[in-house]
Amino acid sequence: MFDGIFTNNAIAAAGRQEKEFFEHEIETWKNSKTRRAQIDADRYYRGEHDILGRVRTGIGQGGRLVAIDNLPNNRIVDNQYAKAVDQKTNYLFAKPFAFKTKSEKYAAALKRAFDKKFQRTLQNLAESSINGGVGWLHAYYGAGPELRFKAFRPWEVLPFWQDEAHTELDCVARVYDAAAYAGGALETVEKVELYKLGGVEYYYLDGGKLIEDGRSDYLYLDGKPYNWERLPVVPFKYNNAEISLLSKTKTIQDAINETLSDFQNSMQEDNRNTILIIKNYDGEDLTEFRHNLAAYGVIKVRSVEAGIEGGVDSLRVDVNGENFERIYKMLKKTFIENAMAYDAKDERLAGSPNQMNILSMYSDMDLDANGMESEYKASFEDLKFFLDTHFSLSGAGEFFGEELEISFDRDMLMNESDIINSARNSTGIISNKTIVANHPWVNDADEEMGQIEREKDENPDVYEDAFQKMNETIQAQRMPPMETPDVALHKRETA
Repeated sequence: MFDGIFTNNAIAAAGRQEKEFFEHEIETWKNSKTRRAQIDADRYYRGEHDILGRVRTGIGQGGRLVAIDNLPNNRIVDNQYAKAVDQKTNYLFAKPFAFKTKSEKYAAALKRAFDKKFQRTLQNLAESSINGGVGWLHAYYGAGPELRFKAFRPWEVLPFWQDEAHTELDCVARVYDAAAYAGGALETVEKVELYKLGGVEYYYLDGGKLIEDGRSDYLYLDGKPYNWERLPVVPFKYNNAEISLLSKTKTIQDAINETLSDFQNSMQEDNRNTILIIKNYDGEDLTEFRHNLAAYGVIKVRSVEAGIEGGVDSLRVDVNGENFERIYKMLKKTFIENAMAYDAKDERLAGSPNQMNILSMYSDMDLDANGMESEYKASFEDLKFFLDTHFSLSGAGEFFGEELEISFDRDMLMNESDIINSARNSTGIISNKTIVANHPWVNDADEEMGQIEREKDENPDVYEDAFQKMNETIQAQRMPPMETPDVALHKRETA
């Protein structure tokens, strides 16, 4: 895959024309480890693990491994990977993200843009980022006047970066399969879209060759074509290295599946758990021996010489379920640690855990979320350009100079009593709005503050009594009762 500055000079240096250059890069990328890893991650998330294709083997003639069809071959998938992806996605994106700006007009426009559909798209984008290392959000205009957003699948996108740090894009190629009719029959066609500053070029691949299929500009106003000043495809990275979660955990996930499958195989093998020692068996065909044993539960033996008796002894191989359980628990713990996820059945949650225990359980998840949040905030800076341009074109206002701060509300278990007490003890130290915003029962701080003011106007006496009692409780918690001077003096004199 081309991983440098995409310019006409670079193409010339490669000794190819532009179309030949893209043909070569696309063909190389289609078979790259990066793309295969992204496809594998999506496959594992959907439960299609490698264990499903496993074949039981044994040593055959010449010491070679051969497939054995008559052995139990369970293929159990315990999808810890999908669980970790869902935990991370919902931890950071299950709740609506918050944004802050000094302009009320800008805030109103952003609130319309960041509707529930956008929230859903962002959550799907986060899942793609974790699976593929980087997700891609496409800003476009459909049939209507509203700016829309679509998440591309990671394995469909071949980026051409301007810099080694992968911060600026020169061009983006999207390669995907589409259904099309050819000669009255429905066929799958491999299409290519090249996103450049001058618009989108459309192709389809035929034998590795790009066949032109038209082009278009990014938007049309009053019948006139216009193009963005930047590429309308924004990368949202899971981490700075663009490494997927599966790359860190695949071998452990496979080991979990194999351990459970092997245990089930051992439990189902029945008489194969026993090594049989055959003495003077009446017949040489072992297949017949096993058939009689399985079908009738008996076999016949005979004495071939005087004093030499036939019979069957056994060497039993016991299946130790406790060993399998220990290995499974160890692998699961190792998976959680490497995935930087959390165990909802952690012993720290036993009884009535305090908030410090809960935060400790989420510590690895928080570390991973911090990196992803930093990458997403940087991507929102790029996305802001397209939103501001849309607001300018639609007459909503000019907001290019306005600052926009994005924050994500993490969805974690909490001890509500601890948090409420902390909020109560913070009265008079920080603003009431900050206290309300961090209260576990409040979703919208501004709406809650407005509701408090309305209720205060309707029932001022009730609120005054409530605040007076709360302040008395806080003072009682902060300052213990002081002794009278006489008693204190008496104690000092007798000490």
